[in-house]
Amino acid sequence: MSKRSDTKTTRRRFLTAAAAGGAAIAMPQVSRAQTATLKMQGSWGKADVFNEMAEDYVKRVNEMAGGRLRIDYLVGGSVVHPFQVFDGVHGGQIDAAHTVTVYWYGKHKAASLFGTGPVFGFNANEGLGWIHNGGGKELFEELQTQIMKVNIKSFFAMPMPTQPLGWFKKPITSDADLKGLKYRTVGLAADLFQAMGASVAQLPGGEIVPAMERGVIDGFEFNNPTSDRRFGAQDVAKYYMMGSHHQATEYFEIMFNKTKFNALPAEHKAILQYAAEAASSANEWKGMDYYSKDLQELISKDKVNVLRTPKSVFDAQIKAWDGLIAQLGSDPFMKKVMDSQKAWVRRVVYYNMYNSTDYRGAFEHQFPGVLKV
Repeated sequence: MSKRSDTKTTRRRFLTAAAAGGAAIAMPQVSRAQTATLKMQGSWGKADVFNEMAEDYVKRVNEMAGGRLRIDYLVGGSVVHPFQVFDGVHGGQIDAAHTVTVYWYGKHKAASLFGTGPVFGFNANEGLGWIHNGGGKELFEELQTQIMKVNIKSFFAMPMPTQPLGWFKKPITSDADLKGLKYRTVGLAADLFQAMGASVAQLPGGEIVPAMERGVIDGFEFNNPTSDRRFGAQDVAKYYMMGSHHQATEYFEIMFNKTKFNALPAEHKAILQYAAEAASSANEWKGMDYYSKDLQELISKDKVNVLRTPKSVFDAQIKAWDGLIAQLGSDPFMKKVMDSQKAWVRRVVYYNMYNSTDYRGAFEHQFPGVLKV
């Protein structure tokens, strides 16, 4: 072979290698792991806005995963009872669940501290800040792995607005009206209302209206105007008391069977985590729109009397929470969680309260006479 031929061959090899290298740069290696499908059940009925918010999360996962990871979503009760998704995920009957920690606080009361805990003065956005940046996430994992030893991995989403005191057949004019009342709530809020003299029943959302119709309960709370209106709260009560300290902060818990989660490639784990963060904002923004519209519909179309909860109820709740905090603090882990929350609140809420503008003053200037409280 001539020198000229050698040169052509060498050049051809170089160009082929360069082209291959360029292709590698232009099209980086993408994992082509076998498609994984996870079966997720919610704790919500089909018509509930929370079911829609669970589907928002699933949609984000499925679209980001590009077909290599998929969640098949089932409404509450499809496989296990809405209050039993914790056992279903831990035991592997379902791979994942969209729920709230308060639904399994009977396993360990510390669960309620990560959603429906004592009133320390922080809202749900500030609470999610504590979970992500104030030590809450690490404490929750300690509860799961070291104390309860459950086969579950969880993420949090959706900073829920303050939950109303709820629905009643006659208005609540003072804390005395709660004494002897048969009332539906869940989690540590049940302990709170019992301390205030109410008789508490813990029921899932789908059982609330039938219980009210049968006289099993005299009043109830669930979560928000949209959920309440969709399951027909306005058909069994006409007084809606807004504002309460019983569930001032709450978030969704998106849980996965830990064995299934750990078997996923790193990119799939990241999608499940970051989709929760994306859905958190999307759910909050949707709630702003839905909840405010439905509150106005309750007033104008359903002729519901929407009233502000009296100050005496707020004061009585704070006093009752003080007693519960002292009791709960006898458990070392519960005390550690509450101390962590209080340290976060002392710093973060201090900043927010000092820095926040006078929203009420601005609102009343623009819309004089609209606020009645």
